Amino acid sequence: MQSWKLNELDVEPHKPQVLDSEDEGRAIAINLPAGEQLQEHQVHERAWVLVTEGEVQIADAGGEAVTGGPGLLCVFDPKERHEVTARADSRVLLVLAPWPGDGHPSNQD
Repeated sequence: MQSWKLNELDVEPHKPQVLDSEDEGRAIAINLPAGEQLQEHQVHERAWVLVTEGEVQIADAGGEAVTGGPGLLCVFDPKERHEVTARADSRVLLVLAPWPGDGHPSNQD
């Protein structure tokens, strides 16, 4: 068993910390200072975004957005475009599965 106290991790802004990376999935802690953003993007995997500290707004490409603090969980289908904006100093846990997903550059022959 591995475990992490997400609210006690020392994660620097702009330096996401990979907590675990296996074929089944990848878990990444991300520190977003207030006003900063993970600009609209997509990943090849299903993505779970869990807010562990602060407050963020999470939006999909269709314009649907939710704002919330610790405990807010959003799930995106593979290749679904989304963005995350920190409304306060925030930390999110990003889980990607499977890792790497179909079409990811590391899966190219």
